[in-house]
Amino acid sequence: MSAELLINVTPSESRVALIENGILQEVHIERHTKKGIVGNIYNAKVSRVLPGMQAAFVDIGLDKAAFLHASDIAVYDELKDEVAANQLEKKDIRELVREGQHIMVQVVKDPLGTKGARLTTDITLPSRYLVFMPSVTHVGVSQKIEDDAERERLKSLVADLCDESGGFILRTAAEGVNGKELRQDAEFLRRLWAKIASRKKSNKINMLYEDLPVARRVLRDFVGTEIDRIRIDSKLTYKELVAFTKEYVPELSSKLEYYQGELPIFDQYDVENELQRALGRRVDLKSGGYIILDQTEAMTTIDINTGAFVGHRNLEETIFNTNIEATLAIARQLRLRNLGGMILIDFIDMMEPDHQRRVLHSLEQAMSKDRAKSSIYGFTKLGLIEMTRKRTRESLEHQLCGECPACRGRGTIKTIETICFEITREVVRVNRAYNADKFVVYASVPVAEALMGEESHILAELEAFVGKQIKVHTEHLYHQDKFDVVMM
Repeated sequence: MSAELLINVTPSESRVALIENGILQEVHIERHTKKGIVGNIYNAKVSRVLPGMQAAFVDIGLDKAAFLHASDIAVYDELKDEVAANQLEKKDIRELVREGQHIMVQVVKDPLGTKGARLTTDITLPSRYLVFMPSVTHVGVSQKIEDDAERERLKSLVADLCDESGGFILRTAAEGVNGKELRQDAEFLRRLWAKIASRKKSNKINMLYEDLPVARRVLRDFVGTEIDRIRIDSKLTYKELVAFTKEYVPELSSKLEYYQGELPIFDQYDVENELQRALGRRVDLKSGGYIILDQTEAMTTIDINTGAFVGHRNLEETIFNTNIEATLAIARQLRLRNLGGMILIDFIDMMEPDHQRRVLHSLEQAMSKDRAKSSIYGFTKLGLIEMTRKRTRESLEHQLCGECPACRGRGTIKTIETICFEITREVVRVNRAYNADKFVVYASVPVAEALMGEESHILAELEAFVGKQIKVHTEHLYHQDKFDVVMM
C-alpha cells in the first residue's frame, strides 16, 4: 500500500492530508487564529467543585471553563501530601481537589460545541518511540506490538531508564529499535519535563507546554507508519521540517519533498473536491447503493441503502454485498470526517446470521486501520451496530462549517406554503388587535412570488376575510421563512 502526506501551508492556515493508494483518508486542519489545544499543559486553577457530578470546573485561561472528572485525576506528589491513600481509592472529587487550588493539567479533548475542554492530571509527553508519564514509574508496551519476545526486549531496555521522575510507554514505532535510540528519546523527554516543572512555580494561570504545530505533530505521530513521500508546498515549512526530522525523526528526512507544481497541491490530488464531498450527508457506493451520515450533539447515525443496486442473484445477496461495501466506506468516512463519540449504524436488515457475522468482521477489519481507538459492540436486538470512536478534536464539519442562518441548525426550513399560511394568520391577528386601513406584507423572493402567483388565491381569500387591501413587497435580503406584516 502506497501512502503519501501532503502539507499545504498558507499564511493563516496549515492542512495535512493522508493519501493511501490515491484515496484521501485523513485530513488535519489548523487555523493559526484558532489552534487546537489537545496535548497542551497548563498551570490551572480549580474554580468550582461539583460533588454531584464528581467533577470540577477548571480555569485554564480560556473563555470557557474546562472540565476535570475525578477519574482523570492522577496521584501526584502535590496530592499525596494532602490526601490519604484510602481516600484516593474512593476518587471523591472533594478529597482530590478544592476550589482555588492550582494544579497542573493537560488537555485531552478540545472544546466541542457548548462543552469546554476535557482535562486530565495524568500528564503524558510523546516522542518518536516513547511516551513519558510523570505519574508512574513502570514500563508499558503498546498492544500493537504483538511479539512476546520483542515486548520483553523493549521492556528490559527501558526499565533501566525509569526513576522517581516517571515511567514510559513504548509506542508501536519502537518495535525493532535499539537501546541507544530509546535512551536518547528518554533523555529528551526528561529534559522537557524538567523544563515544564520549572515553569510551574508561580500561582498564575498560564500555559506550561504547547503541543507541536500540525505539520510537525503529524510527522511525529506517523513515525512507524509506512509513508512513501511527504510533499510540502511551502519553502519555509519545508526547511523547518527538514531540521525537525533530522533531529527527531531522521527516518522521514529522505522522504521530504518541496512541491513546486503549477496546480495547488490539494488540487493536484483532488483533495479539495474530496473535502467538499465529505461535508455532505450522502456518500455514494460504487455498486449504486449509498450511505447517509447525520452528526448530532449526542451521536452520529449512519444509514445504509441499496439505492440503484439490484444485484445479480437474489435480494439477500444484494443486501449482504451492499452492507459489506458500506463497511469500507464507513471506516473511511469516520477517519476523513473525524467523527467520534457514540456511533449507531443501521445496516440493511440481514436474515442470515452468517451474513451479520461477516459484515461485523468486515467493519472490524476496516476500522483496524484507523489510528483513533474504536470499540465495536456488535448488533443490537433492533439490528443496529453500536460503536464508539475516540474523539479529541472537532469534526471536519464543525471545523469548516457554522450554523445555517436560515434553518438555525435544524437542517430544514419551512416550505413556501407553510410561510404563506403563517402570513395569513399574522394578518388576521394584527387586524383583530389594531384598526388598520390596509396591510403590506414584506416577504422573501420565493414567498412573494408565490403569493402573487400560484398561491394568489390565499391572498384573495385573505383580503375578502379581513375586508382590507393587502399588498406584497419583495425583500431580496430576507431568508425564505422571514416576513413582516406592516399596517398602513
